[in-house]
Amino acid sequence: MFDYSKLKGKIKEVFGTQSAFAKAMGLSGVSLSSKLNNLTGFTQSEINKACELLGISFEFIPVYFFTEKVKSS
Repeated sequence: MFDYSKLKGKIKEVFGTQSAFAKAMGLSGVSLSSKLNNLTGFTQSEINKACELLGISFEFIPVYFFTEKVKSS
């Protein structure tokens, strides 16, 4: 399971809403929400497009897309 909190923050910073970002990505709001809630995964092309839209350098992909969620005990 991945922690998308940094990605969600970046989406809010750049697009204001997840809905506006989903539209720019060519996704439905439901589809984006399922990705951000770990129900489905991002494809490589979606990650690349998101980075372009959000101004994320490719070297930071692991920070935004592959940080493991820490489980509380």
